[in-house]
Amino acid sequence: MMRGESLPSAAASFFGFARLLRRHAFAIAPEQVTSFMQAVALLGPRSMNDIREAALATLAPPPDRRGEFEVHFRAYFYGDAKPPIVGEKDDETRIKDDHGTRQEENQAMRQEKGGELSSALEQLSSRDFQRDPDGFGSFRRKLSTALPVRRSFRTMRTRSRGTLDLRRSLSEIVSADGDIPAPLLRRRQIVPRKLLLLIDVSGSMKLHTADYLNLAHAAVQGAGRAEVFTFGTRLTRITPALRIRDHEQALARAAALVDDWDGGTRMGPTLLAFLSVPRFSAFARGACIVILSDALERGDHSDLETAMRRFSARAFRLSLATPLASDPRFRPATAALRALLPLLDDLVDGSSVKSLADFILSLARPAPAAEAIWKRVS
Repeated sequence: MMRGESLPSAAASFFGFARLLRRHAFAIAPEQVTSFMQAVALLGPRSMNDIREAALATLAPPPDRRGEFEVHFRAYFYGDAKPPIVGEKDDETRIKDDHGTRQEENQAMRQEKGGELSSALEQLSSRDFQRDPDGFGSFRRKLSTALPVRRSFRTMRTRSRGTLDLRRSLSEIVSADGDIPAPLLRRRQIVPRKLLLLIDVSGSMKLHTADYLNLAHAAVQGAGRAEVFTFGTRLTRITPALRIRDHEQALARAAALVDDWDGGTRMGPTLLAFLSVPRFSAFARGACIVILSDALERGDHSDLETAMRRFSARAFRLSLATPLASDPRFRPATAALRALLPLLDDLVDGSSVKSLADFILSLARPAPAAEAIWKRVS
């Protein structure tokens, strides 16, 4: 998307309105923003209603959020104070992409027992991570060559087993006055697939969060196209923080970014919020997606099932790593896991960092679908 500071002053305000909607989790593509400004230019505009109609036609807010759109429009263009939005829920998922201010911390009491920590109540807190004593040197070195690969649309020169590079061959013929010893060949490059880690930082996963962050830092350092998000009651992209080479600095930066450590969990709405942002959704396309969570969704799991169905349609391989699977008696017997099992390529033990690292390094190797494995176990 174009940058607001590079636009003419007359167009910057319209760009700013689209950016405001994106900050509030409206799914708006860059092409829609361009169409919005073109529509405003086409209409004149003669009145504020023309701008409103252009925004409705091009930015296309969903019908159930039309009231919220009107509130943002009046607040942005008329300077009205934002009233409470009709139908807005207190548990609306917030998205943080390495920017924004710290929200007020809610004080909530919770019990320190297993699945009872899985709650939809938002509780903001901070975490402090210590240096990882074991290290992930071997995992970092192997990861770039262990991930599944795909053929890129970019090509490279080759001496054999390629197709004729007609353009370069003709150029060589011209430069050599019609004489060329052999035609030039090219082939499509082979590149590793993207790795997307989605880490549950809710209270029920508190014992595993530090290990998962250590593994995520090693993954970002070892793979050129790794993305990491945390989710609990909010969604936070922490990839830029984990790109810092120094382990201690990287985790300190990531800890400062995430506001919802050890709080409740809204897995379904949070994953849907991820998919509602086109830039984030693009990370999932053709990627190896590993979700590190116990998948203990409170209440209705329809949002979670919808999100996982969309992830399954986009991903090359969709995996769920749950620490609950370390128990030999574990079975995917909850309503949520029974609904998700046909959508998953893998349902594996997420209690051990070593087993997780070994699993990620094995993603290129084919394996039976999760449903087939767990039906045999059951």
